[in-house]
Amino acid sequence: MKKVLATGSNGLLGQKLSDLYLHIPEVDFMATALGKSRHPSKKLAYTEMDVTQEEQVEKVVASFQPDCIIHAAAMTQVDDCEDNKALCDLLNVESVKFVSKAAQKLDAQLIHLSTDFIFDGEKGPYKETDQANPLSYYGHSKLRAEEYLQKYGQNWSILRTVLVYGLVHDMSRSNIVLWAKNALSAKQHIKVVDDQFRTPTLAEDLAMGCRLAEKKKAQGIFNISGKDFMSIYELVERVAKAYNLDMENVERVSSTTLNQKAKRPPKTGFDLSKAEKILGYQAKSFEEGIALIEAQREAYS
Repeated sequence: MKKVLATGSNGLLGQKLSDLYLHIPEVDFMATALGKSRHPSKKLAYTEMDVTQEEQVEKVVASFQPDCIIHAAAMTQVDDCEDNKALCDLLNVESVKFVSKAAQKLDAQLIHLSTDFIFDGEKGPYKETDQANPLSYYGHSKLRAEEYLQKYGQNWSILRTVLVYGLVHDMSRSNIVLWAKNALSAKQHIKVVDDQFRTPTLAEDLAMGCRLAEKKKAQGIFNISGKDFMSIYELVERVAKAYNLDMENVERVSSTTLNQKAKRPPKTGFDLSKAEKILGYQAKSFEEGIALIEAQREAYS
């Protein structure tokens, strides 16, 4: 039986990977993260693992003997990375080295999650072959990890993604769709930028992208995101429309007015043609993603 180990299993993607693999009987799946498992299933095989501790990574990986490791653990709060560069380096660069070395000892495939923030956003949507030029420390850290794998890795694939959203039973943090829905429902005054463009990614789609890369033993870089290209303001508009909420308390602003610590790329988003052709990846529409979240919200309540 094929064995798959995932890191970062308490995060949004990590929990969706657990959901997915719990329903794939031909794969022996092991979830790992810091602390206790947030996933509600008692059937989930779970081991605590701190990806910043090389010896612990070696021990857990050697014990489980996976054929594939999906490395989803990362520090993804962009402004926090500016404030704590040492921790960002540890989580986003050093941990990749530790996991990669452990995978290589077993000749296991390593699927590494990366980001659109490796680009400067001057000419998105991007293809896998486009030139990286990160604007933030977070983006730099993720690019350094990619460069390490390309130079020293053996059996790897890098899945880049964009603005992941979704709902899980035990959320460790919110995401843009949930934030927008909650703010609109509460009639809060919110400022929303109209000069940043993305292809928002449903967490289930990203999990399926990981599964496809694992199943096909894919090598190289793949874009895995949503297919709908929109500004953040349009995203909030589409959330409002889906829930029949009004936009009267939404203030349309330029990103220059927000005084964020980390600079964001203005226009990213991805061309998905390579993942569609090679992996058979198919992204849901943004509205399909919102409908899925609502079905889950009812199931969880």
